[in-house]
Formats: sequence, structure tokens, C-alpha cells
Amino acid sequence: MSKTSFDALLDAGVHFGHLKRKWNPNMAPYIFMEKNGIHILDLHKTTVLLDNAAAAAKQIAKSGKKILFVATKKQAKDLVAERVAKTGMPYATERWPGGMLTNFSTIRKAVRKMSTIDKMMKEEAYANLSKRERLQLDRERAKLEKNFGSISDLSRLPSALFIVDIVKEKIAVLEAKKLSIPVFGMVDTNSNPNDVDFVIPANDDASKSISLIVDVVCTAIEEGLAERKMEREKRAGDQAKAEAQKAKKKEEAAAAATEEAEVEA
Repeated sequence: MSKTSFDALLDAGVHFGHLKRKWNPNMAPYIFMEKNGIHILDLHKTTVLLDNAAAAAKQIAKSGKKILFVATKKQAKDLVAERVAKTGMPYATERWPGGMLTNFSTIRKAVRKMSTIDKMMKEEAYANLSKRERLQLDRERAKLEKNFGSISDLSRLPSALFIVDIVKEKIAVLEAKKLSIPVFGMVDTNSNPNDVDFVIPANDDASKSISLIVDVVCTAIEEGLAERKMEREKRAGDQAKAEAQKAKKKEEAAAAATEEAEVEA
């Protein structure tokens, strides 16, 4: 049974596409009808594909891998940042720096520079800097935080990308394809679904639509992380139990050996 109801998608306006004249013909399989010059998405297909995407995202999280969320458009950035931050997953909502994936080592240098400035601010040398020099460092730190703070924990390339608008974020899509990184995408009627591995046909302009889709995927990620934690705790418990049993057998063997030695004496 679907975790997202048809009515919830309808209420959020997920079905509203773009004007007919702006459509991408590759979206034809996901379009239900045209009304007043606007394409209407087939929410039955959206429901199935959203469930599939959520299940895949859950497995990625359960395996301990990262999904990088990308949403730089005005109506998406704040709500995506707030929801994704709760999962502990990285996100890019200010801008997509070219080479985020294809030149990841350079991006990591920028993140490390942020850590270097943090360390410097705690040292005595920072206090001895002039007011102007401190201001320059503060500004540089703030700029780095704005652009890279949300990916500071991303020590290696993400295992997947979740993109709110694949047309706006086309550079991110191209970089992911170049590196064979799977892409989850909210795909509106003006988009090319062939560029996405996990297609989620949905209105990518309305904040309510974006919020609902992102929440479904984030909830699945949280479920995956919770299951991973439970499995790790179970393994740790089983290991501790096995070690305790091993120690007990060792003690019993030692006690038996002592008793046998006393009998012989």
C-alpha cells in the first residue's frame, strides 16, 4: 500500500504541470490530460514512482551512504534545507558550484579552509590581527559557510542526488551522469525524464508540492537510518552476548581444570 495518498498529492497541487506549449514530449507517458492550456500530471503514476523512489532512498540511507539534495530555486531552498537538515543528509540550496562532483577535491579544499579559519579564530594569533584582517577572515568564513556549510560532512562523493528542478539544476544532472551517480528528480512537464534514474512526476514550482515530495523521501531516509541503527545495535548486542558466553565457557573450563587438579592432589 502506498505511503502517500492520492488526495494528499492532489491537495498539494502536485498534478499541475506547465503550459502545453512548454512541454517536453518525453513527458507524454506521465501526463493525464490537458486543461485550459495546462498539462495535468497522472497522479496514479506519481504515487507509484514516488513510492519506488522513497524505497530506493531508504536502502541507500540504510547502507550508510549519502544522498545530496539540490534545490536552489527561491520557493524550494529554505524548506528543503530545513527538512533535509533533520536527516543529517547534505544539501546544496544556495548555488551549485560548477565541479561540485566532477572536481570534488577542490570543493573539499574549500571546506577544509573553513575548518582552518575556525581553528585560527581560537588561537592567540587571531586576537593579534588588525581589525581589518579579522573582518576579512570573518567575511571569508561567512561566505564559505553559506556555500559549503551544508556539505561540510560530505567527505566523499554522494551515492545519489535528489534534485527538485532538473531543468534549473542541469549542471548538477550533467555532472552526476558523467560520474554515473544516480539521480532522483522531481520532473515537471517541461523536463526530460530520460535524464533521471528515479523519476517523480510532480509540480516543481509550488512550495506545497515540493514540501510534500521532499518530506516523503526524507521520511524514508529516516526510516532507513533508524533500521541501520537498530541492526548495528543488534549486532553489537549479539557480539557482546557471544563474548560473554565465550568468557563463561573459559571460566568453567578453568574451574574444571582446578577441580581436577585438586582431586589428583
